[in-house]
Amino acid sequence: MPSSGFAIDSSFGFRNSVFSPRKRMDIETLILGPLETNTYVLHGDGGECWVIDPAGMDGGQLLDYLQRNRLSPTRVLLTHGHGDHIAGVPDLTRAFPTCRVCCPEGDAPMLPDPNLNLSALMGVSILVSSPDESLRFGQVLMFGQIEWTVLDTSGHTVGGASYYSRQMKTVFVGDALFSGSVGRTDIPGGSAGRLLKNIRLNLMSLDDETRVLCGHGPETTIGRERRANPFMKDFYKLKGPQAR
Repeated sequence: MPSSGFAIDSSFGFRNSVFSPRKRMDIETLILGPLETNTYVLHGDGGECWVIDPAGMDGGQLLDYLQRNRLSPTRVLLTHGHGDHIAGVPDLTRAFPTCRVCCPEGDAPMLPDPNLNLSALMGVSILVSSPDESLRFGQVLMFGQIEWTVLDTSGHTVGGASYYSRQMKTVFVGDALFSGSVGRTDIPGGSAGRLLKNIRLNLMSLDDETRVLCGHGPETTIGRERRANPFMKDFYKLKGPQAR
């Protein structure tokens, strides 16, 4: 667990929480569903929150957390359209009907189709209504005074995106980048070349200290992945420092 966080009840599925005193914003991590997908809750002091990648077909754990902490989601941000990252959307939007579901436009067709979102391969049918908002790469979303930019990290899926805040020094990457690895591309819609290109252009260009919050597993930083991720090390060894 990173030293910047503090431990919470691990039996409830949280990994850690980080507080930004200057921007008064918290990020909570819930580990949900059979694939242990990281769901993130971004919130300030007023009770409004955003939920990134609501997972788990039984939304009770996420809803219980929101209700106990008196949080009301106004946006759901999806990094991509795979079933394990969207399974909690129906329960969440039933409980909070004014919450807007936002999805990268390239992955929007995956939401209502169990074959495209790959939930059919797991023996279940996850169906999510079309998003309230289809997001474009480069678009900027505002949460209070905090800007979140939609980055192109497609390649794991056709339209996969990451959400980056320079003010928070944080990027939510879904399944594009992991600690020591990158997302799978041997699946429908995957492209190894596109994924690696987008990681190098749109993630490795961020500051070293930028926190990387992944779709599965532990968090990392851009600097750590630039130095130690084998998919990045080979690239920078060939291209030199100017490749940054």
